[in-house]
Amino acid sequence: MYKEFIICFLVIVIVLAGNIITQNNTNKIVDEMSNNLNILKEELVKEEKSKEQINLQMQQTREEWEKQYEKLAYYIEHDELEKVETELTRLMADIEMEEYSMGIENLENCVFVLEHIKDKSAFKIVNIF
Repeated sequence: MYKEFIICFLVIVIVLAGNIITQNNTNKIVDEMSNNLNILKEELVKEEKSKEQINLQMQQTREEWEKQYEKLAYYIEHDELEKVETELTRLMADIEMEEYSMGIENLENCVFVLEHIKDKSAFKIVNIF
């Protein structure tokens, strides 16, 4: 009886620790991506837009996403990650076509999906049941 209790306790502790680690990592990545996207949004809403600066910020955001995608793919649903990927691709296309108003809309959708991923992976009673 004592042995089974210890094993159950260890399993619970390992699951909780894993959840805390992945949740912290997800929060960090979502915050970094949201920050990059907000910087890009600031560039898109400026009166005098610098195409070079916008392209540079978009490239940095894209590279950051590609780097973080690998980490998130281990424990986040791929469908959710593909939604972010789709919005980033649309945003990139809008920037290339210089459709900045549509780009802002896709940027906002991307931030929304990132926040949804953050909320969905949070350790809450609602998410458990």
